[in-house]
Amino acid sequence: MDVYFSADIETDGPIPGPYSMLAFGIAIAGTFDGKRFRRPVERQTFYRELRPISTQFQAEALRINGLDRSRLMCDGAEPATAMREAAEWITSVAGAGEPVLVAYPLSFDWTWLYWYFMNFLEVSPFNHSRCLDIKTAYAVKAHVPIAGAGRAKLPKNLLPAAPHTHNALDDALEQAEIFARIFEWDGQ
Repeated sequence: MDVYFSADIETDGPIPGPYSMLAFGIAIAGTFDGKRFRRPVERQTFYRELRPISTQFQAEALRINGLDRSRLMCDGAEPATAMREAAEWITSVAGAGEPVLVAYPLSFDWTWLYWYFMNFLEVSPFNHSRCLDIKTAYAVKAHVPIAGAGRAKLPKNLLPAAPHTHNALDDALEQAEIFARIFEWDGQ
């Protein structure tokens, strides 16, 4: 059984290593046994704000996410600790199922999370490729090109009520709702 985890991250730049992941949120998005998709029975989430790993940052990235690097230098979780706790939480929630990361779009969030898991733990709870791009899932079901599959192009019936806030946990929950609606949607 696939156990889907919606994730969103906030950073201070475009790539991991030279720049830092400052926050990440993960929310259970549902399960699929090959026949039936099930939404989560209860809201289960994980959130951490991290201590930056480098001195480089882009002011524009910080303006968008509103995170304070100076505060995080003092109060942010150690990345190794945060990634270990996240992996333990994901494994616990997934139980006998296989954890699958979902995001909208996946490429940015996956790159950061996978890099952080591998750099700080040397293993990822999502293995090297258990992931699903919500944007691609929408494009396939809606019969539109990827360029036409941005969030702004989603039909109203697939949009969640909550706004996109650039808080990693809020946005992970928002994406979990979009993912469930797309999974259940017949494409009409």
